[in-house]
Amino acid sequence: MAMKLLHIFRNTPLGRETLLQSSYFCQKIDALPVIYIPVSTKFLMYFENSIAQVDLDNSYLSFPETAQNHAAEIVESFELTPGFIKPKNFTASTLPDIPTDYNFMCCPRSISDLSSKIGLGYIGPRVRKIVNSAHFPVLITSPVYKPWKKIVIFFGGSKNGVNALKLGFHFARKTKMPVEIFTKIEKVSKQNMENIIKKENLKDEFDSFVTKWNVFDKGTFEENLYHIPHDALVILGAYGHGIIKDIMFGSKMEIIQTIIPNNLLIVGPKYVCTN
Repeated sequence: MAMKLLHIFRNTPLGRETLLQSSYFCQKIDALPVIYIPVSTKFLMYFENSIAQVDLDNSYLSFPETAQNHAAEIVESFELTPGFIKPKNFTASTLPDIPTDYNFMCCPRSISDLSSKIGLGYIGPRVRKIVNSAHFPVLITSPVYKPWKKIVIFFGGSKNGVNALKLGFHFARKTKMPVEIFTKIEKVSKQNMENIIKKENLKDEFDSFVTKWNVFDKGTFEENLYHIPHDALVILGAYGHGIIKDIMFGSKMEIIQTIIPNNLLIVGPKYVCTN
């Protein structure tokens, strides 16, 4: 069964850039884009143990008469066939339920604030809620469409860091792109991380795909981020230890958002690794 990515489409120039990025992502990993064109500014997503209400700004309702044609044109330019969903269930008359049986979901850095407020150093609370609840990784796009030519994985030895490695190696197999690992030494030594890689039976894939392991034991976290390639998809875990600790909900996430403009694929705490 083909993998599917859920995309909430906004019929504006910024929305175009986000869908370009989703389409490129789907093309590279052989996934199907499934597009929801909002009919109201709110919807619900029912996850296994939680419910996320998403509140959109009014720009998501822009020009509904051209939205589906614009979205289809973008997706088809990548030689993909777009799928569109229309809600079948409603918790209330203006509160549709959006399915969650997807492999990925694409979000801009914020999906509930006006474009003028969105900056690299800010992730909207609704996006955080989705990342915290979803069993799938969340793609957080750069503000402007940019193809990526390699994969960078943040790894600090945590369970979610291992899941990020597994997902990154899966992407390497699909895309044939080189992989770099980014590690900031804090509490876990490089030797311990090498042992974790062996214990998780990832040594062969590591040797096959990883072209460079960037290990930093000097300098600040901010300084080290300069070495993230500008043309990379960055994969990282939301919870864990070492470099990954509080990366989604603490100061490090704000640092990473402020400093690097890359597309981010976030592995949340409820992510189920099937690769």
